[in-house]
Amino acid sequence: MHAFRTHNCGQLRKAAVGETVRLSGWVHRKRDHGGLLFIDLRDHYGLTQLVVEPEAAFFNSVELVRAESVVRVEGRVVARSDEVINPNLPTGDVEIRLEAFEVLSPADELPLPIFGEPDYPEDIRMKYRYLDLRRETLHANIMLRAAVTKTIREGMEGQGFTDFQTPILTASSPEGARDFLVPSRLHPGRFYALPQAPQIFKQLIMVSGFDRYYQIAPCFRDEDARADRSAGEFYQLDLEMSFVERQDVFDAVGPVTHDVFAQFSGGRPVTDYPFPMIAYKDAMEKYGTDKPDLRCKIEMQKVSDHFRGSGFKIFSQILESDPRNEIRAIPAPGGGSRAFCDRMNSFAQREGLPGMGYMIFDENEAKGPLAKNIGPERSEAIRAQLGLKAGDAAFFLAGKPEDFLAVAAKARVLIGEELKLTDKDRFEFCWIVDFPMYEWDEENKKVEFGHNPFSMPQGGIEALEAAKTDEEKLSILAYQYDIVCNGYELGSGAIRNHRADTMVKAFEIAGYGPDVVEEKFGGMLNAFKFGAPPHGGCALGLERIVMLLSDQENIREVTMFPMNQQAEDLLLDAPAEASPEQLKEIHIRVVKPIEEKKA
Repeated sequence: MHAFRTHNCGQLRKAAVGETVRLSGWVHRKRDHGGLLFIDLRDHYGLTQLVVEPEAAFFNSVELVRAESVVRVEGRVVARSDEVINPNLPTGDVEIRLEAFEVLSPADELPLPIFGEPDYPEDIRMKYRYLDLRRETLHANIMLRAAVTKTIREGMEGQGFTDFQTPILTASSPEGARDFLVPSRLHPGRFYALPQAPQIFKQLIMVSGFDRYYQIAPCFRDEDARADRSAGEFYQLDLEMSFVERQDVFDAVGPVTHDVFAQFSGGRPVTDYPFPMIAYKDAMEKYGTDKPDLRCKIEMQKVSDHFRGSGFKIFSQILESDPRNEIRAIPAPGGGSRAFCDRMNSFAQREGLPGMGYMIFDENEAKGPLAKNIGPERSEAIRAQLGLKAGDAAFFLAGKPEDFLAVAAKARVLIGEELKLTDKDRFEFCWIVDFPMYEWDEENKKVEFGHNPFSMPQGGIEALEAAKTDEEKLSILAYQYDIVCNGYELGSGAIRNHRADTMVKAFEIAGYGPDVVEEKFGGMLNAFKFGAPPHGGCALGLERIVMLLSDQENIREVTMFPMNQQAEDLLLDAPAEASPEQLKEIHIRVVKPIEEKKA
């Protein structure tokens, strides 16, 4: 018999009745039922119920053992009677009558409970993450992540991709976030950077003549944590392909993504492949965001013309004051109650807007201050445009779209949820395409890159050279795209700019001269001078995929050893101060920030 176990704790079934077995694991729960002691023994694989009779020589030892102690047991497998079978447990038809019991590693009093998984402060959970990981839900999330990763690898290799590793110590990245810097001992005063993404290297892999690259890549960005973004580090499915157009990238990664979600969705519907494509401009107009949750079918519409020159002076004056201003409407089928409209107006005010105007439609007319001021004819035209009927409502926002779209996007989703118009139990995918190559930097009053600066502009260098005014430059689109699911950006990518002359011109429009391009990206620029294939790719966030599949709202729930909101590792106490000897070796002197004196 094996020293620790003949079976694991999730393995025994009725066929094993009568066998003598040995198990090892953690004491998950202990119960006293009229003299009999019951223990749920847990390991990585599951739970098995143990029964200890009062006459057992080790009965007192079992009574004293604490939860989460590691024990080894031997006993005979017996069938449970019909009335105590546990149908929710794979081993629920059997139990083990113990004949031997030994504590392999006693547990002290626990700083957080394992059984029952009650809510507990995050700092305790992070400090004792090894205990937190014993909880069933978190343990299952991590195993789901491993299974998803394995399936992704199989899918990518089935598509002809090869797993290549790229450097961790490298130069600063163009991704746009803050770098983590690593001082060089051998080169005083100089620093490596941890890669924000393998962007440059994966493009150089294409230039090197390899055709289809992928890896589950670690990425490092010195960003603040959010619920859907880790502080410090994360992993992504990173891929690149040579001699491809946009659709080729979609046809490579789309089916793999669909199959992963279909396999691990628990039967929930997943958008059929090919996923729909939505132009960035249309997404912003209909949904107020480039990350639309398509489970909510509500679409915003422009209704400016119905208010232009109308009796509702606030809106008509907004339209007259600036040609860029608009009026947008959010339809609310079934939302035609004053109480609901007041709640939504309060929501907009909490989000920083003056509020949201609204109309309520009944069989004969539209009601509310807006309807009263613009009159029945205009109100009816709005109702007809939005396709609404009696019992419905519409909400209105006015001004520069960039000032209200973020709130409008949230309001659209909230309306869908409140009115039960959103099917939450599904996964809805789309590609957002045709992103602007450039955007306006209001602070510096200049044209700046909108997203990835290495994207190919639509129309190539000819489009760049033809753009003379800021307006013309801002109208250039790029072969950039995002893959979105249920309101989350899962990944982004582009067909790359593979021409040195086009790259220099693209940076010139954003205000960076050839010397800057040479200094910052000389390695890539020079590589392009020696024959670079047209290429493109994308990257999908692994944690976000698993977060969606496991129905979690925080990415830390699918990360084995995450940092907290303040980017601290409470388990190993990082970041920590370096010793004087360490600092001397790397030629660093720490100057702490001056604390402001309290008044």
